[in-house]
Amino acid sequence: EINDYVGFDTITQQMERKFLKRGFNLNVILVGESGMGKSTLVNSIFSTHLVDSQGRRTAQEVIRKTTEISPVTQTLEENGVRVQLTIIDTPGFGDQCNNEGCWVQVIKYIKDQHAAYLESELKPQRARIIEDSRVHACLYFLNPGSRGLRPLDVEVLRRLTEVTNVIPVIAKADSMTTEERTLFKRRVKEEMSFHRISVFPYASDADNEEDRLLNASIRDLIPFAVVGSEESIDVDGKPVRGRRHGWGVINIFDETHCDFVHLRNFMLRTHLSDLIEVTAQRHYEQFRTSQLRQIKELRAQQAAAAAAGSGMSVGAPSAPLPHQPAAQV
Repeated sequence: EINDYVGFDTITQQMERKFLKRGFNLNVILVGESGMGKSTLVNSIFSTHLVDSQGRRTAQEVIRKTTEISPVTQTLEENGVRVQLTIIDTPGFGDQCNNEGCWVQVIKYIKDQHAAYLESELKPQRARIIEDSRVHACLYFLNPGSRGLRPLDVEVLRRLTEVTNVIPVIAKADSMTTEERTLFKRRVKEEMSFHRISVFPYASDADNEEDRLLNASIRDLIPFAVVGSEESIDVDGKPVRGRRHGWGVINIFDETHCDFVHLRNFMLRTHLSDLIEVTAQRHYEQFRTSQLRQIKELRAQQAAAAAAGSGMSVGAPSAPLPHQPAAQV
């Protein structure tokens, strides 16, 4: 009997075995002023205590004068899939009366990771698998006490969206009524459209109809109105993750209470692969192209200057990356 089965359909199984063996990196940066519940939210998303709050605990504590960068890395495993998760907090961001330039360290950190990856990529003898510290997602926390995007938000969002995948969230949404939340979302959408701020997920000609419908439903929810909690509360004899208020209990897994479930599903169950791919194919590629173009121009200038000085043609000398990554601690 002739068997016409070739077997290339097993490639997905082969890829899965390699993927399970190797695992993957996921790097998320949290940007927002102190007291917005950043640490609690990210701990809730991953159902693990990953980071401690770095905000001030008492009024006597000194306010940070500059934005700090505080990464924490932990390996998580779920059903045989291993992820090396890095959460980057930014204590001190937006906490001053004058917040001019508070975004500089955040943007620099993101670009530093691109530069470190590019530097590894350009080595004559590079590693088969390059350690990926590039930032895949930025959770940007909007203050629920504002009436929409503040000038600071507009400035920072413009800059962040140029270098990473930004996911805006309304912090501590349980401090708002349903009507206030709806109005806040509408204002933010209008202002992002007016200022041409494009957040993740992006529209793509490569999307099929299913992708377009899914992304449209996500965009309707943005900015996500979220509540985080690591506390288990008893409601009618059943434990729920939530917050207890004088008027009742917020169950963070109840879709009628907040968008927490939608945010988590979006980040981890439907768009996790996209976050990683878009980082590599869009943000890193733009950075890489810009750096290599600058290197080419610099080498041409150096060669021209050397030729003019000696009166003869010489080869272009090497040039370092225009954006040098900071030393990794």
